Amino acid sequence: MRTADILTGLRDPAARAEALILHYFRMCNDADHAGLVDCFTPDAVHYFPPGLPGAPWRGAEAIADGWLWCVKTLGSRWTIEKILTGPQGREAVIEWTHWKTAVGEALRGDEWYVFNEGVTKIAEIRAYYASPVDKATPVNRLHEFDYEGRGYHMLPPSPPPTVE
Repeated sequence: MRTADILTGLRDPAARAEALILHYFRMCNDADHAGLVDCFTPDAVHYFPPGLPGAPWRGAEAIADGWLWCVKTLGSRWTIEKILTGPQGREAVIEWTHWKTAVGEALRGDEWYVFNEGVTKIAEIRAYYASPVDKATPVNRLHEFDYEGRGYHMLPPSPPPTVE
């Protein structure tokens, strides 16, 4: 499904921003390269904390390539835990979990989104991790935060798709 199709009929900019984020995560979980590219402006940038090789990812193609690599190599699946959109829809913040099913890890964090004029594409994402990645810990998380008690996903949404 094209990004424009999911925005049809949504006039409220905040609703458009939320729908676009939800669609982006569906495209990540579906490992849909064309769908991912369609979520972004051509010159979009995805920033990450230090330590990720090749970061930041610059351009819609690079972002899509990066997430497909994660699905193929790490068995990546993603869940959104919370979404907060600004009333004008130009910015939003989410909490997410990145399930790395092939390596038995999970990483929690937040992302700040910036959208283009009209809130039809993602122009920028700034990712922040809940904690430094600890390879010895299967699920990286905030110390003593009750994820389960607050209704967070405790398992990936489904097995990853096969990526050729």
